[in-house]
Amino acid sequence: MGSFKFFRFFSFRTHFDSLPSSNSVHANLVNNANNNTNHHHRDGLFSNSVFGFLRRFQSGEKIDGGSKTEEEEKVYSWLYDLARSERNLVFEYVRSTERGLSFTEAKRRLKENGPNFPLEYTFPSWWHLLWNAFFHPFNIILIVLSALSYITSDNPNGYIMLILVFISVSLRFYQEYGSSKAAMQLSEFLRCPVKVQRCAGRVVQTELIVQVDQRDVVPGDIVIFEPGDLFPGDVRLLTSKHLVVRFFDRKVTGSSRETISAKSRGSTILPDLTKHGALCAGAFPCLFFVWSTMESFFLHPCFLNSQSSLTGESWTTEKTADVREDRSTPLLELKNICFMGTNVVSGTGTGLVVSTGSKTYISTMFSTIGKHKPPDSFEKGIQQISYVLVGVMLLVVTIMILVEYFTFHDLSESILFGISVACALTPQMLPLITNTSLAKGALAMARERCIVKSLSAIRDMGSMDILCIDKTGTLTMDHAIMVNHLDSWGSPREKVLRFAFLNSYFKSEQKYPLDDAILAFVYSNGYRFQPSKWRKIDEIPFDFMRRRVSVILETESNPEGRNSQPFYRFMITKGALEEMMKVCSYVEHVDRGEITAFSAEDYYRILNVVEELSNEGLRVIGVAIKNLQQTKISEQNMDNEDVVESDMVFLGLITFFDPPKDSAKQALWRLAEKGVKAKVLTGDSLSLSIKICQEVGIRTTHVTTGPDLELLNQDAFHETVKKATVLARLTPSQKLRVVQSLQTVGNHVVGFLGDGINDSLALDAANIGISVDSAASVAKDLADIILLEKDLNVLVAGVEQGRLTFGNTMKYIKLSVIANVGSIVSLFIATLLLRFEPLTPKQLLVQNFLYSVGQIAIPWDKMEEDYVKIPQRWSLKGLPMFILWNGPVCTLCDVATLLFVWFYYSSDSQLSLTFFRSAYFIEGLLMQTLIYHLIRTEKIPFIMEIASWPVIGSTVLISAVGVAIPFSIIGDFMGFTDLPLSYFGFLVVLFIGYFTVGQVVKRLYIMVYKKWL
Repeated sequence: MGSFKFFRFFSFRTHFDSLPSSNSVHANLVNNANNNTNHHHRDGLFSNSVFGFLRRFQSGEKIDGGSKTEEEEKVYSWLYDLARSERNLVFEYVRSTERGLSFTEAKRRLKENGPNFPLEYTFPSWWHLLWNAFFHPFNIILIVLSALSYITSDNPNGYIMLILVFISVSLRFYQEYGSSKAAMQLSEFLRCPVKVQRCAGRVVQTELIVQVDQRDVVPGDIVIFEPGDLFPGDVRLLTSKHLVVRFFDRKVTGSSRETISAKSRGSTILPDLTKHGALCAGAFPCLFFVWSTMESFFLHPCFLNSQSSLTGESWTTEKTADVREDRSTPLLELKNICFMGTNVVSGTGTGLVVSTGSKTYISTMFSTIGKHKPPDSFEKGIQQISYVLVGVMLLVVTIMILVEYFTFHDLSESILFGISVACALTPQMLPLITNTSLAKGALAMARERCIVKSLSAIRDMGSMDILCIDKTGTLTMDHAIMVNHLDSWGSPREKVLRFAFLNSYFKSEQKYPLDDAILAFVYSNGYRFQPSKWRKIDEIPFDFMRRRVSVILETESNPEGRNSQPFYRFMITKGALEEMMKVCSYVEHVDRGEITAFSAEDYYRILNVVEELSNEGLRVIGVAIKNLQQTKISEQNMDNEDVVESDMVFLGLITFFDPPKDSAKQALWRLAEKGVKAKVLTGDSLSLSIKICQEVGIRTTHVTTGPDLELLNQDAFHETVKKATVLARLTPSQKLRVVQSLQTVGNHVVGFLGDGINDSLALDAANIGISVDSAASVAKDLADIILLEKDLNVLVAGVEQGRLTFGNTMKYIKLSVIANVGSIVSLFIATLLLRFEPLTPKQLLVQNFLYSVGQIAIPWDKMEEDYVKIPQRWSLKGLPMFILWNGPVCTLCDVATLLFVWFYYSSDSQLSLTFFRSAYFIEGLLMQTLIYHLIRTEKIPFIMEIASWPVIGSTVLISAVGVAIPFSIIGDFMGFTDLPLSYFGFLVVLFIGYFTVGQVVKRLYIMVYKKWL
């Protein structure tokens, strides 16, 4: 997009001859691996697509989702080779020892590699932002003309042009400097201590455990980690114990995920990042680590499954040091490699840092943030128009000066007249009207509860024809609702609900939204399970190794109906279905009251039931119980989770649903009416995505998944993306490839609505990045628009506002170019035929000033309903044809005025130089003022379509002032004289003729080109 990204990540270093430090072993590793790249291009989950799309902006190659670049292949090869190598060999590769690096060597490597930031970045200075705001083609033109006006002593005109430039530059600089300052303040809070093993001593070396800031970690360091710790770089595991790592998280939310306080250990506590509404892409390296350090969160057991590493959503994965991987394992599933930016959920271990800073996987993934944006066609068109106008201006002004000089032999007067012509040819109000229209649109969207960070995004919203959206939280409510309670045969059973309720009721640690959903279902449906008759004995909390939670309860009455004991003790467990079936040895036939052994037939029957439920878009967890006898289980065994949670009885299933929003279907229908097609890009399962899409009205005839896309060549990939409306199980990089394919191959203007880290690549690449206020900080930083409510109807209003802004801007561009070019051609013809100046420089500048002031009301104009129903895009080829069709009509009217005044009034001896100039001044001003009403609509102006009241008022006011000037004292000062009433009668006939001819030309133009504005 044409929006100015406040910070851009500069190209990161990819000279891997020094990764992690220069040595021949590493160089041979990388080079040999690269030689075999072609043999393995289909191996692994990401091998053919993950980062091939990141074609460098500087290279000029088209970014359309191709294969990986050479630098990215080096990162992949380096990590794969380390994952396949033995532990001792890994130390040799990174030139480290089992004792760790010495302090001297670590200092040397820090100097060699630089601080450990994921990307190299810098904050632009205020003067850099000011320069970018100032360097607009028309600003430069106005400043040059202003300088020439001062040179020729035309100070008032110079003042006016400088004021216009000042207002335009100030609006843009104020917005961008404020965002820059906020991001700089956030970056100062970054502190992240890491435990590192270093060695000290000259003769006898001693191993020391020290804390260093993550910025000071270097390749070769040995890091010690425990729950809550963040990996400061790409790490090859050395030792591990029950290690579970959390991958790139989506966001912190109070719905389907819980928040755990990460261990700060002296870390600086940060302010709430979500309070900073306008951040910048350049702050990403800091914010990523701040956010990752301060907030750790995970999925409920029911959302964890063996395929979640394919989704690109937040997930956890087990890691172990005692394994050697091979190239066939997908990169993110390497068991002995941990990646920068991930953190430890549970377990402990040690690891060898193999890559830091810009040489890590996460840096490769996000290195081109700020470079994915396609060029803004509108801004590009404005630049090309400015170049054309400059060329035309130089040619016309030169000719006019020469004609003036050879006619009157007054060089200074000729130059002054030429400058006046240049001012008249320049659309002086374009920067001001454009920024005013965008600012007005931003205020309108603010009333719809939107924060607009990039003003040009409003205009791009009007051009958007495809909206890519995530499913969770956008189409759905992003919170679970319990649906049913089923036994292992899929039949509703109250007993399953009762024990699930007791588990959620008495569970005290790590409350989940699913527990709230179960409790709400019980209370709202009138069940009375009498929890007061139960007493909690103990609890085994959820962890990521077991993926289940158990409570041990005691009651005086047997819930199974037999009372032969003074009290009864039960363990009630619920959790991920796969883990629940592992600890169950029996299954209960609730209808028959029998308990039988858990057979293979039961196992596959339950899986079939779950598959059917998943196809209906439901999430599933399992429920099991175990009757504990105090005499059989000792207190020592109660502390052993594996012993207690075994030989359980499988009761049944609890199903949940994330319901679609009531407003989603209506909003998608309204977007479709306006020519915006919706595509769902999600990391969730295909069956669940299809179910949701069907309920909200998105067609599901063409669907695909991320793994299927990996198997396609480029042409097939682009064709599949073009047809598919639902793309599920996508990784972050696949989302980016889809967006780029739609932009480059499909030639679409793409909006992307996302709220997580996994969406940040696609958010950055989309023409319009849209996020929500509850999103991850990184997503909000990269978004152009932030929604304060997750309601797609807000986007409908944004689309309408964008098309209104685009349309009003195009009105001014086409109006000013036609009027200015037409008037200059008329001046040129009049000068050649009459052998005198039709208007003096002073008169021409006053006319141009009044006309420009009259256009200030354009941003408050309205657009026709038909115009806002379809996406609007800039067409550079359409503008010259528009000028060729409509420009001669203006010139024809001016020439008609010249001929009328010359022949009609010369016969009565009324014609004088002041008379002629007075007549030409009024006609030219009224023509330029009234032409707007012909240009602004496809319909007949003033009859079928009337402009807004601000525009009508502006037209009347400027016209009245222009007509009154020749009759006033100002007219005497400017060299005007009174005009007879007959001339105004002629003007009425002239403008009726102009609107008639203009309307005919308009209809012919629409018939040929099928559009007007």
